[in-house]
Order: sequence, then structure tokens, then C-alpha cells
Amino acid sequence: MSTDSAKPAAPSPAEPNCSCAAPGALPDWVPVGSERDPKFACRVMSGVAPDAAQTQLKQPAKRRKLSLDDYTRGVLAADVGILSRAITLVESNHPAHQALAQQLLTRVLPHSGHSIRVGITGVPGAGKSTLIEALGCSLCDQGHRLAVLAVDPSSSVTGGSILGDKTRMENLVRHPLAYIRPSPSGGSLGGVARKSRETMLLCEAAGFDVILVETVGVGQNEVTVRSMVDFFLLLMLAGAGDELQGMKKGVVEIADLLAVNKADGDNIHRANLAAAESNRVLSFLQPATPGWKTRCTTCSAHLPATLTELWRAIEQFVLATRESGAFAARRERQAVEWMHAMIGEELHNRFFRNPRVQQLLPGLEQQVASNQMPAATAAQQLLLCSRTL
Repeated sequence: MSTDSAKPAAPSPAEPNCSCAAPGALPDWVPVGSERDPKFACRVMSGVAPDAAQTQLKQPAKRRKLSLDDYTRGVLAADVGILSRAITLVESNHPAHQALAQQLLTRVLPHSGHSIRVGITGVPGAGKSTLIEALGCSLCDQGHRLAVLAVDPSSSVTGGSILGDKTRMENLVRHPLAYIRPSPSGGSLGGVARKSRETMLLCEAAGFDVILVETVGVGQNEVTVRSMVDFFLLLMLAGAGDELQGMKKGVVEIADLLAVNKADGDNIHRANLAAAESNRVLSFLQPATPGWKTRCTTCSAHLPATLTELWRAIEQFVLATRESGAFAARRERQAVEWMHAMIGEELHNRFFRNPRVQQLLPGLEQQVASNQMPAATAAQQLLLCSRTL
């Protein structure tokens, strides 16, 4: 007797390779005759027919489009929701959004400029976010309204922020007097977002009297922040080679205060030695701000006394520079530099939007890449064909 009759027949090509099409049928991998075997106690149940009301998916409600008056009233009333939307409007590259953003900035500009702008930078791992959270909570407890602009590295895929400082400052983000705005750097030099200056104006118009700008921290290229803040703080680490930055100059020569961070526990002695060495180096450098002597101190997010001393140094700086006129002079110079930067950015955008440039650019790039034409010659040809800028 042939044993082939005990084997299940192979399904025809036209039939699906699954017996679960019918409710109650077993899957194909269950041996024949095992319907009552507890090892294969499974069966396919028919689905439950959805309710007619559930089949109609509810579309999410769209946010109301805000007018210029809505933005203005919301920002001046310190409405955090509208402030966030206004910052998003400023950061947008859409031409219509940019036009509306400039109108908004013109309206709120008279209400800005009444804060202390502090830039905080340092090498990755220097503890910037932890220190900012501890210092920010202390300032808010004293009655200050604090805005933290955390400029993060940009994702090469989405262009968005990839560190997420807002999620790391768990205590500060819950404080009613604090506002944290993560912003992608957009690949800009120094890790400062292109619209950070305009974001600061909106925060000042909303009544925030202290603005902390935390930057990416990419070493000696971290200099762009100097052109947008009043006080520049550089965080360092003991034993990490940061002491050499004083001899290399770089970012140290534009800092108003150096602070060796994480000066607690067993690291206090090393931090004090690093601060003493930095102070010796600073004695050979010209101060970044006229009338103010740059020095190095120690600090720790776990020692409130060091945070108090850190803020006291910032207050002393503001008082001294306002009396000497250096504070106002720096603000005026920064406004002019900002205008020049916007001119350069707009010329750059217009150049690459020029149809003639877009037509010639691929061919010239190929000639430069294959060494058929010097790069300077190609650049001159492109500039000559874009005289309509």
C-alpha cells in the first residue's frame, strides 16, 4: 500500500499556499491529523466587523492660521505657544514666511534689548547642558525669566536637532519661568543657528530677561557666538588638554570668562590647578572686552556656591561694561555685523537661484573636478553671468 495517500496534496498554483482562508482552518504547517493535538492547539478566528463609526477616521484638527496681529499680541503677552510658533516662522525658509517674520520683528523690536545675553560653549562632554540646567533653575528661583536657546548639531538626513537638550534638562523644562528652545545649527560655522539672533529678539520681547545660548562646542571654530551675545563663557575640563587652548589662543582670546567645570569631589584639586594654569596664560592675552579682565574660575553643577559665584561674575561684567559704555557699543556693533551677515546670505541665495548660474554650474563643476579649468576661472565665469544680482 502506498504511503503517498497519507500526505497532503500539494496546493495548485492558483490556490493560495495557506489553508487559513476559511475560518476555523489550521495553518499549512500543522501536520494532518493533529487537529486535537494540544501541541498544535491553534485555529484561525474570523475578524470582528468594525463599527461603522470607527471606519471613518477622524482627521486631526488643523491649527488656526495666525495673523501678524495674532503673532504680535501673543509674543508681547508672553504666550509660550505663540512664541514657539513665531520662532518657527522666523526659522522657516519659505519666502512668504520670511516676509511675515520680518514684519513681526519690526513690530516687536522696540520691546527687545532688555536682557542679558550669555553665550556658553565648550568641548563636547564639558557638561554644558548640566551646568545650564543647574544655573537656570537657580536664576528662575531668584525671579528671573530665563530663555535657553540650545543650538544642537543638525541631522544630515532630516536637518533637525539630534541631541535634544530639551529632554535632558528635565528640571528646568518644568519651571514656569523657563523656556527652552532646541534649534538645529544648520551646519553654520560655530554651531550657531542662522536665525538665533532673531529668536533672541522674540524672547526678549516676550519678557525674558536672561538668555543663555548653548552652542554645539566644536573647538576653535566656536567664535560666531561672540557676535550675538554680551558675555561669552568658555567651559573647560581639567586634564582633558583644554589648558593648551590658552597657548593656541583660538576661542580663548574672545572669552570673557573661563570656567573649569566638574570641580567637585576628587576632581577639585585638578580643577584648581587647571584654573591657575589658565590664569597664567590669560595674563599674556589681551582681554576680549575693553575694561574687563578675563580670568578663569572653577564651577560645578552640584555645588550651588560655585553657580552663585559664576552669576556674580556675569553681573559684575554687565555693571562694569554699562558704566564704561562698552556694553552699548558692543550691541551697536553686533547689529551692524548682523546686517552685513544678512546681506551676504541674501546675495548667496540670489546667486544660486539665478537661472543662468543653475544652467552653467554643473558643467563648470565637472570641468573643475577633472582639472580642465581652474576653480578661480570657473568662479569668475559664474560671477560674470550673474550681474543681475
